[in-house]
Amino acid sequence: MESPWAPLRRRMFLILWLAQLGSNIGTWMQTVGAQWFLVETSRNAALVSLVQTANLAPSLLLGLIAGVLADAFNRRRLILGANIFAAGAATTLTVVATLGLLNPDSLLLYTFLIGCGVALSSPAWQAIIPELVPSSEIRAASALGSVAVNSARAVGPAVAGVLVALAGPAFVFGLNALSFMGTAVAIYSWRAPKQNPADREHMGEALAAGIRYIRAAPRVRRILLRSGLFIFPASAVYALLPVAVNGHLGLGSAGYGLLLGALGAGAVLGVVLLPRLRTVLPDNALLGGSAIVFAAGAFACGYLPAAAVAALLVPAGFAWICTFSTLNAAMQLTLPEWVRARGLSVYLMVASGSQAVGAVFWGSGATGAGYAPTLAFAAVVLVLAGASVLVLPLLPGTGRLDRSVAGTELDLPAGEQPRPDAGPVTVLVAYEVSPELVDEFVNAMHRVRLTRMRTGATDWELVHSVTDRDQFREIYDVPTWREYLRQEQTRTTGEDRRIIQRAWDLAEAEPQVRWFLPASA
Repeated sequence: MESPWAPLRRRMFLILWLAQLGSNIGTWMQTVGAQWFLVETSRNAALVSLVQTANLAPSLLLGLIAGVLADAFNRRRLILGANIFAAGAATTLTVVATLGLLNPDSLLLYTFLIGCGVALSSPAWQAIIPELVPSSEIRAASALGSVAVNSARAVGPAVAGVLVALAGPAFVFGLNALSFMGTAVAIYSWRAPKQNPADREHMGEALAAGIRYIRAAPRVRRILLRSGLFIFPASAVYALLPVAVNGHLGLGSAGYGLLLGALGAGAVLGVVLLPRLRTVLPDNALLGGSAIVFAAGAFACGYLPAAAVAALLVPAGFAWICTFSTLNAAMQLTLPEWVRARGLSVYLMVASGSQAVGAVFWGSGATGAGYAPTLAFAAVVLVLAGASVLVLPLLPGTGRLDRSVAGTELDLPAGEQPRPDAGPVTVLVAYEVSPELVDEFVNAMHRVRLTRMRTGATDWELVHSVTDRDQFREIYDVPTWREYLRQEQTRTTGEDRRIIQRAWDLAEAEPQVRWFLPASA
């Protein structure tokens, strides 16, 4: 069994992981400072919950664009620029708070701007993991990424609660600005593998290709669904915990930090135990059980005393990292390299968007019905989400597909290659199939359709001859010749080749491929 700490033996991964940990600690300190500022100045549950929304909404708004940028441009420079931007916004917030000019509106604005910096860099952060560790350590690296987030959740709020009580919110805002600068320095020291500018996709092409891939990837779509089903109800805890602390729990900012620290401590514990748990439980059982465990923590926050809440938030933190580590690793291992950042950006959009929208929903519910009934309702939804894994599980093969790429050379003389921007390209593949294999062939071709659509096709159909029922033609369109070459040489993975070869093996002879362009070309 691979050690969960193995990636930390790799120097650059360790440096960037420590930078991520520091940045996450700063972010949680900022969140505690912002939420407690609103608790003391407004005491409005909906307004307090908007801190989470302002922090995460940028991922929903900018997520896909950030993924396109991460796949199309230099990821190191993107992360560097985004962190410098976030540091600038955090510094401005610190100055405004120090001068006593901060109000709820300006606090939410600066929180949103800081979130924009984080949103622009997050897909690139996720996408560089395979550049730092081998594929055998991706699950461990993904879990350690969750450790950085959840260790920060354990340390950041607890420390921030004390610092807010002693020095005020402005002090923790300043520490957050320093954490972003630390991340910028760390990423500046990394020398990423050079990317050939000729291999970069244009923004429009990259965006369209990413959307087509997600639409034609059932395993990826199921991961996104599982993420939303858990995070939307789970977000009630993070949105309403500060209100409960100021309510029946009767704790101050330090107590709020300690309760968040209990969640983080459970998450750190999960990193140690999760590899062993995975040897006895499949991913779907982990997802279902985690939702039910987190439901107990959500209910406790609304009705139980502080000691019981703290005790139940530890396993809830374990359940949180169990869900995130499982889904994150599944995405990392299911997405091919060429679209990884775009796919991860959609995953982050769903995760952050579910949390941002959930915060508004649960905050509004608490304003009207009270925070305790709202948390109880969220717990019920979490139990239903856990049970739904019986009918909406992760699909077979998730995280275990061959994502190696072996490009194929086209049987075309060099002088007959069309211009890269010529198109649309219509590809025609001729098959001759024995009558007894027709049904099996047609079923196999439905899987080929998804492969073509994932890798660049905009339209696909399978037709057969009226006069000769053994003759089939696969016809699909690709926007440009450049996109077709990418499809054949850099996008079609080993799993895709296996699916295509399975259909080709059912033909009586080698299928014949022909390419067509509009007559005007």
